[in-house]
Amino acid sequence: MRALTCTAFDQPETLTVLDTPTPAPAPGEVTIEVHAAGVNYPDALMVMGQYQVRPPLPFTPGAEAAGIITAVGEGVRGLSVGQRVAAFTGTGAFATHLNAPAAAVMPLPDGMDLGVAATLPLAYGTVMHALIDRGQVRAGETLLVLGAAGGVGLAAIMIGKALGARVIAAASTDEKLELARQHGADEVIKYEQADLKDALKALTGKQGVDVILDPVGDRWAESAFRSIAWGGRYLVIGFAGGEIPRLPLNLPLLKGASVVGVFWGEFARRDPAGNARNLARLAGWVMDGTVRPLVSERYALEDGPRAMRDLLERRVTGKVIITP
Repeated sequence: MRALTCTAFDQPETLTVLDTPTPAPAPGEVTIEVHAAGVNYPDALMVMGQYQVRPPLPFTPGAEAAGIITAVGEGVRGLSVGQRVAAFTGTGAFATHLNAPAAAVMPLPDGMDLGVAATLPLAYGTVMHALIDRGQVRAGETLLVLGAAGGVGLAAIMIGKALGARVIAAASTDEKLELARQHGADEVIKYEQADLKDALKALTGKQGVDVILDPVGDRWAESAFRSIAWGGRYLVIGFAGGEIPRLPLNLPLLKGASVVGVFWGEFARRDPAGNARNLARLAGWVMDGTVRPLVSERYALEDGPRAMRDLLERRVTGKVIITP
């Protein structure tokens, strides 16, 4: 097998493709021939040693993949050679083959594109958990999505609409806002041309937004929170903007609002049945066209470092994948 390999915590450009024997699956695992692997912000952070998880060196980055099962380990039930699946493993996906615990594998409906399937576990799984389990979004509520043109942002727009919410999308350029509109946003705000708090007040008739989904953090967090409605829920997804914001704690008090952490990976580990329900519901939405994941670019395995750099520099819209 060929694998993009990290031998020291450093910039993505230091990764190299190495040839290694394809391992047999351990008991409880399957081997997947990887057709596509989703590229995510945590992948780059992990390579640089800046993520909360630091795998032992050397390791292959890549948290999610889709492909075909080529071998099944002892004790695995319900999965078979030749089956089309997606998997979330945390690491190992940027390779031609991947061993995955059976519990981390999601059988795919016939006809689902494997490139699209490779984008579902992390970004879309995170948003399903965020909006359904943590944010408890209800039909008729208003949802603000920050970083609306990224993989998590577009997922949040489409899933928010599927749940019946009115969606306001915020992004940095006209092109990104147009992309948000194309994926269902009801209203849009360009960060640099409007005071976020004032714009949200105008769009909500001074009522504020019920739920805020924030994968960006940085300087937009406090302005967004100041626009929250009474009893609102602020969903902390990540900090793609760079800085971890420091929120004045009098704001949740005055708004009767909640700051809610969203850690999908731990949720999936602790409640695999709940995660499976969310992903099955998501797969149904993808197959009937309610949710239309955007794969904006495909990179060869050797170009994996460039894919991560493009993500870090926020040159990416939707999701990008590596195709080993």
